[in-house]
Amino acid sequence: MADKTKITDAEALAYHLEPTPGKFEVVPSTPMTTQRDLSLAYSPGVAVPVQAIADAPETAYDYTTKGNLVAVISNGSAILGMGNLGGLASKPVMEGKAVLFKRFADVNAIDIELDSEDADEIIKAVRMMGPTFGGINLEDIKAPECFIIEQRLKEEMDIPVFHDDQHGTAVICAAGLINALHLSGKKIEDCKIVLNGAGAAGIACLELVKAMGAKHDNCIMCDTKGVIYQGRTEGMNQWKTAHAAKTDLRTLEDAMEGADVFLGVSAKGAVTQDMVKSMADNPVIFAMANPDPEITPEEAHEVRVDAIVATGRSDYPNQVNNVLGFPYLFRGALDIHARAINDEMKIACAEALAELAREDVPDEVAMAYGRKLSFGRDYIIPTPFDPRLIYVIPPAVAKAGISTGVARRPIVDFDGYEESLKARMDPTASILRGISARARVKQAQMIFAEGDDDRVLRAAVQYQRSGYGRAIVVGREADVKQRLEEAGLGDAYRELRVMNAAKTQHLDAYRDFLYQRLQRKGFDMQDCHRLASRDRHVFSSLMLAHGHADGMVTGATRKSAHIMELINHVFDASAEDGAVGVTAVLHQGKIVLITDTLVHEWPDETDLANIAERAAEVARDMGLEPCVAFVSFSTFGYPVSERAEKMLMAPKVLDARGVDFEYEGEMTVDVALNHDAAQKYPFSRLTGPANVLVVPARHSASISVKLMQEMAGATVIGPILSGVGKPIQVCSTVSTVNDILNMALVAASKTR
Repeated sequence: MADKTKITDAEALAYHLEPTPGKFEVVPSTPMTTQRDLSLAYSPGVAVPVQAIADAPETAYDYTTKGNLVAVISNGSAILGMGNLGGLASKPVMEGKAVLFKRFADVNAIDIELDSEDADEIIKAVRMMGPTFGGINLEDIKAPECFIIEQRLKEEMDIPVFHDDQHGTAVICAAGLINALHLSGKKIEDCKIVLNGAGAAGIACLELVKAMGAKHDNCIMCDTKGVIYQGRTEGMNQWKTAHAAKTDLRTLEDAMEGADVFLGVSAKGAVTQDMVKSMADNPVIFAMANPDPEITPEEAHEVRVDAIVATGRSDYPNQVNNVLGFPYLFRGALDIHARAINDEMKIACAEALAELAREDVPDEVAMAYGRKLSFGRDYIIPTPFDPRLIYVIPPAVAKAGISTGVARRPIVDFDGYEESLKARMDPTASILRGISARARVKQAQMIFAEGDDDRVLRAAVQYQRSGYGRAIVVGREADVKQRLEEAGLGDAYRELRVMNAAKTQHLDAYRDFLYQRLQRKGFDMQDCHRLASRDRHVFSSLMLAHGHADGMVTGATRKSAHIMELINHVFDASAEDGAVGVTAVLHQGKIVLITDTLVHEWPDETDLANIAERAAEVARDMGLEPCVAFVSFSTFGYPVSERAEKMLMAPKVLDARGVDFEYEGEMTVDVALNHDAAQKYPFSRLTGPANVLVVPARHSASISVKLMQEMAGATVIGPILSGVGKPIQVCSTVSTVNDILNMALVAASKTR
């Protein structure tokens, strides 16, 4: 399988530069606006929790962020396989690790880069930061210093210290090995296991599989000089010596003969096909070297069809990916205020991962990978985007921590704990992932109508290079080429399909089609020719109408009202035709759809009912069960106003239609969204906070969206145009590259 995602240097730098340098920011979680807020947050109010913590140190977990805060620490001496580039150069990696903690397990993490290669200095610095954090994640520190640093910190600190390069890889490797041996019908205590690569990850892998039952005498460790055997002196250290085998074998080739399992964390090409041939029946091969494995799955299967193969790469099945482990290990450890992450907790994590892979895979996960996933030789490890990870793995880790006595605050109600973990899941991420997954499956030819805009061109390049389908850019060839070169994407010109309206072979057909639609609206043949050949929005719409593409995204350079007028020349996309614009507002893990933000200027109650039905369809497309509120400045008749009357009547229209979703109105926004405010109206038909807000007019919808976007920093997707014959999405003129790409994915996900 070839990796469809190609990333250029310019794209990678732009990602880290925009919209602000880096990958995360710190925001307050409590009010910080009034003098009273400041008095509570700092002096004099802060003195109260200070004294409480001084009297009872364990209350730091109650009154500060300590209980959900991890330090990601590195000196940059072993960056990603790039080598020793120093602490400063490692900062992008450590920031990335910090946001993975947040994204996957809602753990706050801060990256700390240390300017030292002295193990004692690093130990002292990290130990002194202990009061701040609930856990320490060491990263990209070279061996053997990483062993010394981790061991000493574990001894001297009373919070979990975890070197992910060692144990993260080991845990996921162990999870995959459990299932691979299950499929092979073998027991770990009976297996001959060969490990190649005696660095941090390799030693940790072997230690963990031994803790799981593998016998020391059955495990052979190799490095660049061959087998690590008892009595060897060359290239040895205390960590290798601990795993030295009593054997006459001297080379990796010798060790591989008759082996049941190969674990590789070494280098590309270290394993040959002859070595694989010599292995036992149903061999298990974990070739985890990055970026290129010791042997590729294709090479292994060419000589052994019975082999189960895993790698560290995302473009092959069975990826050993650390993100499956460290966020959830720390989540479970933090939630019991653990003093350490021990072997039992790591094994519990591995066993829970293995068990999860054997369960039925949700459709949304399978869709994200473009294929049906079910437990078997090509699916022995769960995928990183499985939504069940957050509430399956941490409880298993927590239970192991409690049973082994490292928990300061054991969990009593595990059912409640599981529910709290589910609440930590960010629905916005799953929604965007679902849209992306459907788009990838569709492989739509997407028209980017404004090829004279740099943002549009960059979005088009991302669309194609990310494997979503074919990007078609409308513009003059020379202009598109020049703009791509100026954006550092000159090589992308050959990849994109550039369409010039004036040069298309279909111009006569487009013109005639347009004339048939517009001849009774004051347009003659010459007008239609001019529109088809000179207006990119009309031309793009005509391409779509004739089946020469699958979807279209536009609007980044012109006002939406003007765009809609031009689209209407080709499609029936007016309010009278049933078109509706729905905007998704995503903020702090919540999503609300606001409508109509594009088409209806001043809808009546029937229009509002129609809008609600369209919005409900969009909600379901996003994986939401619609809960619709007709919002106004009055709630259930008070205060009385003629202008609010239609918001009262619209639900009655839906009553007559017998729709299959929740709706209620009229009500103010706080009653629609705030659980406490809604409790004052127990007769309301809404069983929870609304996720679709139908507002009285387009201007109020637009104001609401833009206010959330500008004041709260909400992510906005839309307006999503619904009710038009073809997938067309209209961006706003302030759209970023990512906004435009998201709209293209929305359009692609709706193609047939």
